[in-house]
Amino acid sequence: MNRFRSLLLGAGLFFCLVLLSLCLVGSSAITATGRKKTPHTFTDVPILNYHKVDDYVHPLSVSPEQFEQQMAYLAQEGYTAITPDQLMENFNYGRRLPTKPILITFDDGYLDNYVNAYPIMKKYGFTGIIFIITDLVSQDSRYMNWEQIQEMKNNGFLFGSHTLSHVPLTKVSDERLRRELVESRQLIKNHLGQYPKYFAYPTGAYNRKVQKATREAGYVAAFTIRYGQAGINSDPYGLERIPVFRCPSTQQVFEARLTRAPLLERLGLVKH
Repeated sequence: MNRFRSLLLGAGLFFCLVLLSLCLVGSSAITATGRKKTPHTFTDVPILNYHKVDDYVHPLSVSPEQFEQQMAYLAQEGYTAITPDQLMENFNYGRRLPTKPILITFDDGYLDNYVNAYPIMKKYGFTGIIFIITDLVSQDSRYMNWEQIQEMKNNGFLFGSHTLSHVPLTKVSDERLRRELVESRQLIKNHLGQYPKYFAYPTGAYNRKVQKATREAGYVAAFTIRYGQAGINSDPYGLERIPVFRCPSTQQVFEARLTRAPLLERLGLVKH
């Protein structure tokens, strides 16, 4: 009986070794022919949301001095600015991102983004994406013109749509909803030579109907004003961001909001 058990154990061990060898050989062969897929490596990414960079005392305004302090902090802490394309390639295909990725976004397309934020970001080697209200470009002196936008685009910045008129999309007719999405996209293509792939919801207002219309209009992803990091569990048409506001202790609040997002998510206080 003991001898029979020994034979069974020996046969089982031999069979396991054969299977292991076949697996190793198969793995090597797949790697050699380039067919083996690299395991996905998904990364949670903080997405900063700015509006104005000027000296006005307004919640949406960050002073140029504060903005430079924030960019200097990001550079000192080793953050690397990424593009929305890199973000989506990580989400969809697991393509690796830098060790400390960050995506910097601006809403509305104010002139101070060009005058104040742009040179500071160039100084620290950062780029970002600006979501523009296309009916105001080159029409309102508070906003950028197409020549300034083209210059920034030539230096690595991206531009997405923030609709034609900044109307809350949850409060308009289906026809107006489609027009705001499609015509603003077409205007950007007319001036910059390519369709924008990314969109930010005006006033942060969206619902499932708006998300569906955004996707059907040709956008790859859309950004909200919900606080949190964007991660593998995020809806690509409901991407979270970290809003940056003016306050008495702007830098301390900036650092806290940036670094505490992962902790709040782990505690379930912020949901993707």
